[in-house]
Amino acid sequence: MLKFIPIKASAGIVGFESPATEYTQLSLDLDQLLIDHPSATYIGIAQGKSMMGDGIFCGDLLIVDRAQEIKDHDVVVASLNGVFVCKKIDKVEGCLRSSSKHFPPYFLSEEDEFQIEGVVTRSIRLHRPFKKQL
Repeated sequence: MLKFIPIKASAGIVGFESPATEYTQLSLDLDQLLIDHPSATYIGIAQGKSMMGDGIFCGDLLIVDRAQEIKDHDVVVASLNGVFVCKKIDKVEGCLRSSSKHFPPYFLSEEDEFQIEGVVTRSIRLHRPFKKQL
């Protein structure tokens, strides 16, 4: 279990007193903080640039919850014709949308093999790659 030090640091600050000087130490369990349904949640890794407008960049961790109710315009992970994709679901238009204008919507047809694998509830930016290959 990680220890949480409740400080706020501006990204533009050039120096600040050590956060360990005088702080309240709280217990923090990342599973409890980030995962709503542990038995129905998995983690994936984003690839590509199509969801950058929603703050999802190539290499980010995606926390995907299979127990969430799927709402219109949720960011989802889905299996589309044997390929996993991360897109916004447009239930009204029956399509998958990227958050970039460079990628057109994909309109689903009856011929498509399509299944939503879960709702992306959180994404986590990795500022350094994993040391281990996942």
